[in-house]
Amino acid sequence: MKTLKEGDKVPQFTSKDQDGNEIKLSDYQGKKLVVFFYPRANTPGCTAEACNLRDNYAALQAEGYSLLGVSEDSEKKQANFRNKYEFPFPLLADEDHTVINAFGVWGPKKFMGKEYDGIHRKTFIINEKGIVSKVIDKVKTKDHAAQIL
Repeated sequence: MKTLKEGDKVPQFTSKDQDGNEIKLSDYQGKKLVVFFYPRANTPGCTAEACNLRDNYAALQAEGYSLLGVSEDSEKKQANFRNKYEFPFPLLADEDHTVINAFGVWGPKKFMGKEYDGIHRKTFIINEKGIVSKVIDKVKTKDHAAQIL
């Protein structure tokens, strides 16, 4: 699977958010979009990352960014995660891996000596024309907004 890189056009996708609403890439046409992938809702690193983006949401909006969080969690898990931490942005419940595969963020990982397939924590910044303008591979969960701004 090929991971999207700087200069690539993002393929069109449609997915459901935490409330079952359909979200399409085309909804963000003409806007700057930050798509951040995280392995699991309500885990320490993912919570730190999403809360940092929430706490800096006004600054990100001031720069013209919309945000979308994506994991393979169910709508219910995403809704619980969003409601618990009051995130002002949608979280996609990408259980069928439509968005994960479009961006190429699924692959082999290692944790505590075990190898398994999972979501790589990556963030893609997409310009108004739907082109990847930046990829953040080494996400600093507690200071992620600063990496974007």
